[in-house]
Amino acid sequence: VQLQACGGGLVQAGGSLRLSCAASGSTFSRYYMAWYRQAPGKQRELVAGVSRYGVTVYADSVKGRFTISRDNAKKTVYLQMNSLKPEDTAVYYCNAVDYGKPYWGQGTQVTVSS
Repeated sequence: VQLQACGGGLVQAGGSLRLSCAASGSTFSRYYMAWYRQAPGKQRELVAGVSRYGVTVYADSVKGRFTISRDNAKKTVYLQMNSLKPEDTAVYYCNAVDYGKPYWGQGTQVTVSS
């Protein structure tokens, strides 16, 4: 499984960005998809995940501001990020899990200025 993430950038606090992650493979619909992030000097953390059935989970820090969604026909997962805060600054990674095996994208930088 190959994952290609895009959509990062520089935005002012309060702004919005949408990340996209396109996956290869013909069995995207069964993957568990998630977004993680890693800020400088910090561990990688789960931001949001969506199951093959559309069940979502979010980190407490992003609930109500971020929305994860998937389009199985396009083999793409999205992360809509609203009301961005400087503490959201990090490299965001797309993750897929297929039969317990994780796959990672290359990461996309999100920088939120105050």
